[in-house]
Amino acid sequence: MAGSTHTVTNQVPPLVQYDVFGADRALVEAVERHLAADVLEEARPELSGLGHTVGSAQVQEWGAQANENPPRLRTHDRYGHRIDEVDFHPSWHRLLGKGVSAGLTAAWRRPGGHVRRAAAFLMWTQAEAGNGCPLSMTHAAVPALRADPALAARWEPRLTSTVYDRALRPPGRKPGALFGMGMTEKQGGSDVRANTTAARPLAEDGAYELTGHKWFCSAPMSDAFLVLARAPGGLTCFLVPRVLEDGTRNVFLIQRLKDKLGNRSNASAEVEFDGTWARRVGDEGAGVRTIIGMVAATRLDCVLGSAGLMRQAVAQAVHHCTYREAFGRTLLDQPLMRNVLADLAVESEAATTLALRLAAAYDDGGEQERALLRIAVPAAKYWVTKRCPPVAVEAAECLGGNGYVEESGLPRLVRESPLNSIWEGAGNVQALDVLRALRREPAALDAYLREVGQARGADHRLDAAIRNLLTELSDLEGVEGRARRLAERLALVLQGSLLVRYAPPEVADAFCAGRLGGDAGAAFGTLPHTLDLASVVERARPVS
Repeated sequence: MAGSTHTVTNQVPPLVQYDVFGADRALVEAVERHLAADVLEEARPELSGLGHTVGSAQVQEWGAQANENPPRLRTHDRYGHRIDEVDFHPSWHRLLGKGVSAGLTAAWRRPGGHVRRAAAFLMWTQAEAGNGCPLSMTHAAVPALRADPALAARWEPRLTSTVYDRALRPPGRKPGALFGMGMTEKQGGSDVRANTTAARPLAEDGAYELTGHKWFCSAPMSDAFLVLARAPGGLTCFLVPRVLEDGTRNVFLIQRLKDKLGNRSNASAEVEFDGTWARRVGDEGAGVRTIIGMVAATRLDCVLGSAGLMRQAVAQAVHHCTYREAFGRTLLDQPLMRNVLADLAVESEAATTLALRLAAAYDDGGEQERALLRIAVPAAKYWVTKRCPPVAVEAAECLGGNGYVEESGLPRLVRESPLNSIWEGAGNVQALDVLRALRREPAALDAYLREVGQARGADHRLDAAIRNLLTELSDLEGVEGRARRLAERLALVLQGSLLVRYAPPEVADAFCAGRLGGDAGAAFGTLPHTLDLASVVERARPVS
C-alpha cells in the first residue's frame, strides 16, 4: 500500500473571512477623524459591512475569476449587424454591481460623501482593481457635467444611483448609469490640445456630429462618455451617449480592446466616431477647463487605488509572516523581516492618511481646502502611485517563492501596481502640474504651507524638511528639470505633517527617520533598528 508522501505543515492559512475595514487601523482612524459624529454613526456599520464583503471568500473568488477571464469584444452579431459590445465574465458584473450598491458613485449626494467613498474605494480596490475604472469615471463625471445645469439635472441622479443596470438602453429608461471618458488620441497622448477629432454643429442647439478617434477610451461598456473634440470655437467637451433617446445605437465603433500588463478584468478600448451624435458640455473652446474637474477627481482615485493596493500587499505580507516559521521562530519575530514589514507598513499608512485627508478637503469645499487640493492632488498622485510598485514587489518577496505564484494573489497586485502612475497623467504630467499651481495660484502654496505648518515644532526632522522645502521653493531657476524632486518633497512633507499629528508616535518616528531624516537606505527594511518596529508591524497586522 502506498504511503503518504508528505504531511503539509508550516503553511499559512488564507487571509479570508475578515473585516477589511476594521482590520485597517489607519483607515478606521482617518474616517473617525474626518467625519462628524452623526455621519460617523451612519458610516461606520456601512463601511464595516463592506469590509466584511471585501474580505469574504466569495468576493475574493469573484476577483480572481474576473481577472482570469478578461473581457471580449463583439463588433458584430451573428447576422452581421455592427453592435460594438463588450462581454464580461459574470463575476465582473457581480463586483461592479456590489461597488455601485455600496455607494462608490454616490459621494456627491450625501454628507461626508467623499471620505466615506474614499474609504470604500480603498477597500474595494483590494477585491479586484479592474472594476474601479467605471466606478471612478462615473463618480468623476459629476463635476464636469455641472458645467451644464440641464445636463447635470438629467444625468446626475443616474450617476449617483446605487442601482447597477448593465443593459444598453436609452438613459431615460434606466435607474442608474455609468460613464466613461475619451481624451487621448494617437498623435497627442497627454497633449490633448493636439486632438484632431472634429465636432460639426447640428441644427439642434448644443448638438454636434463627431468624426475622429480616441486612442484610449475607458470603460467602453458605459452608457455615456465625456470626450474632447475640436469645435469651430476650439477644443470642447462633449457628452456622447451609447444609445439615443429613440432607442437606436449611437455610432460608437470599438476597434479593439487593449492587451494590458495588468488591470486585466477591465476593458480599455480604441474607438472611432463617424457621424456620432454628441451634446456639448460647457462653452466651445473651454473643453479642458470643463473636463478638468473630472480629471482631478480621477487623479485622487489613483491615489486611493494605489493606497488600497499597498494596504492589501502589506496585509498579505504581515499575515504570512505571522504564521510562517523559519530557523526556529516565526518570520514576524525575525529582526530583519520585522524591519522590512515595518518599512512597508509605514509607506502604506502614509498613503492612506494622505488620501483620506484629500477626500476630506473635497467634503469641506471651502476656498482654502480647494486651494490645497490644487497642489496636493498632483503631488500625491505623483508620489503615492510611484511608491506602489516597490511596495507590491517587496511584499511579494516577503512570501518567498509563494509570492511569485499566481495563487497567492501577489502577482496580480504586482502587475496592477504601475497602472495608477500612468493613468490620468503620468509622472511628468503631475510634476509639471504642481509647477503650474505654484506659478499661477499663490493661494495653493499658502494653503499647503498652512496645512504642513500645523505640525511645526513636533519633530525636528519634519521642521528641517519644511525649511529645506522653503529654500527649494525660493529658487525656481531651472525648476522644470527638477519638478519631480519638488513634487516628491511636497508629498513627503505633507505626509510627514499628517503622521506627526495623527499617527501613533512609533509610526511618525519611523516615517520621519526614514523619509525625512535620511536615516534609511534606498531599499525597504533599512530603518534604524532602534525604532519601535514591533509596534509598527503589529498595527499593520490584519486582525479585526
